[in-house]
Amino acid sequence: MTKDRILFLRYATAALPPLVLLLLETLAAGPWGVLALIHLTVFAALLDKWLAPPLSRDSLEAPSLWPDRLSAVLALGHLILLPCIIVFLASPAHGFGEKLVAFLAAASFMGQVSHPNAHELIHRRTTALRRLGAGVYTSMLFGHHVSAHRLVHHRHVGTIQDPNTPLSGESFWAYLPRASLGSFRAGLAEEVQKLARRGAPAYHPSNPYFIWITGGAATLILALILGGFWGGVAMLGLAALAHLQIMLSDYIQHYGLFRMERADGRLEAVGPHHSWNAPRGFSSYLMLNAPSHSDHHMHPDRPYDSLSVGRDEPVLPFSMPIMAVMATIPPLWHRNMDKRAARVMAAAQAHRA
Repeated sequence: MTKDRILFLRYATAALPPLVLLLLETLAAGPWGVLALIHLTVFAALLDKWLAPPLSRDSLEAPSLWPDRLSAVLALGHLILLPCIIVFLASPAHGFGEKLVAFLAAASFMGQVSHPNAHELIHRRTTALRRLGAGVYTSMLFGHHVSAHRLVHHRHVGTIQDPNTPLSGESFWAYLPRASLGSFRAGLAEEVQKLARRGAPAYHPSNPYFIWITGGAATLILALILGGFWGGVAMLGLAALAHLQIMLSDYIQHYGLFRMERADGRLEAVGPHHSWNAPRGFSSYLMLNAPSHSDHHMHPDRPYDSLSVGRDEPVLPFSMPIMAVMATIPPLWHRNMDKRAARVMAAAQAHRA
């Protein structure tokens, strides 16, 4: 079996089953929701301990077609799943326990698969793929992330100009409102500046924030049409948990890592020591290699199957899902991460000297 086929099978068998199981749950209620939740939690945690970190395609090799195709399938699957799960959660035909499991599994899928997948798509050069990724984010009421991530986060990561870079000693719960509101505003400011350079006003129809806002509103209205009041509640709940997981990802992957000032007063370029990585044997495949974050920031256009973690890049002590739980408990987080972050920055300073 070729390396390319092995890579495809590993990513597909990690990311596709929860989508299929959730769709089965909405069509024929049964054990499928429980199995999807187990796949995303217990199964992932166990296999992370037993499997080796992900293989990576050499960046010099000719690109393969399957990564974009798998991403497109996952994105389209997400857009099909969302109305189905809203109808399921709003239906009086299902019990509370069954709905709760399906809700948690769907929210986990959106945070652990749909988000990293949409993140990959908005970095692609093909317009159709970028729009598909933007559609996924908009369906989670988080469309502004497309603007904020590409125009602000990648440009200013590791600086106070990036709202999604955690401050030193900042807890996740302090970071969450600051970064959420700050990224919305910063992305809007960048889009307005782009329009100004073309001589267009901020309220020009080509401002994508019209799409992010009206698209999110249309999604919520569709949820109300499909499921009534409880359909709207389910949509808001799913979006809130997806939002929480997206913000956790940024917090975890950049905590305590900052760009230093060069001798000429300018900031250093983005390097491997400005992102945390979490190469694990299953969750990395599940999250489309998003935990190989340093390589992504240095090569944003590089497909996920070609990302890798170098020997000297900062590595988190546990997988991304475990670190996410830890981040919600500030004393535990700071006890595990503050000294690690300080060592990374001290090593980077010593290397420069």
